[in-house]
Amino acid sequence: MTGILAVFCAVMGGLAVLYRKKYKNLYQTIDTMLEEVLSERKITQSALREGEKSALAGKMLRLQEKLNLEISHAQKEKEQVKSLISNMSHQLKTPLANVVMYEEILEAGVEEAETQREFQRRLKEQTRKLDWILQSLFKMVKLEQGVLSFEAENLGIKDTIRNAVSGVYEKAEKKGMEICTESFEDRYLYHNRPWTAEAIENILENAVKYSPENSKIRITLEGFEMYTRIGIQDQGMGIPKKEQSRIFHRFYRGKNAENFEGSGIGLYLTRLILEMEKGYITVESAPGKGSTFFLYLQNCKN
Repeated sequence: MTGILAVFCAVMGGLAVLYRKKYKNLYQTIDTMLEEVLSERKITQSALREGEKSALAGKMLRLQEKLNLEISHAQKEKEQVKSLISNMSHQLKTPLANVVMYEEILEAGVEEAETQREFQRRLKEQTRKLDWILQSLFKMVKLEQGVLSFEAENLGIKDTIRNAVSGVYEKAEKKGMEICTESFEDRYLYHNRPWTAEAIENILENAVKYSPENSKIRITLEGFEMYTRIGIQDQGMGIPKKEQSRIFHRFYRGKNAENFEGSGIGLYLTRLILEMEKGYITVESAPGKGSTFFLYLQNCKN
């Protein structure tokens, strides 16, 4: 018995040593992998073939990939916020400076009543511009983050277009411009009326701004199997081919538009609105030959 007990104890002792050695190695492997994850180095244990270690290394590798993805997203969001703040500062700087300047002039006292009225008009104009930029920025951010309640439904498009035209009619009239809407039967499309009217109005406002006096803006409607296309054609200065894919980006303004007032928000906001409605926007244009914007909205399903 004593001999058997001695053998048993020897075997168990050996197993204990092996057990400690095995889990010591496992601990060291885990420690190494964690250090690699924390220092953002590639995990070197991922090629292990041993069962437990291999499974652990695979999970650790997945954890590292997930962490790297989260870090990448956080960095991207940080850069977007920095860019947004920079662009907002740029957009607001000029009208704010003008407001301060006109206010100081009026406070200093202007003798002539007509001159005073002119500076008051300019002050009011810049204040309205500030309000428009801020409202557009708030809408843009809310749409981007998906925190804004946006409900689309099956509605007739004719009233939506009419609302959009009424928003720019006065500006077009001041330039002697004519907005011609081709006769068409009303179509029920999937959209949010106030938001879509704003999207169309943004296009019309650009058409008025960048087109010469006494020119025409033409609005057409054409139905297809899945979508209905709203066309807005102007006789403006046109857009170079290389810029056409960029004009729908946030804050982008083409070189030809630099001498005109603008913020680079309108077209981007229009694109966001249409995307919320599962629609989209395209443009056909050439320098000196005007532009035609096409807004696509989904047909209603009966």
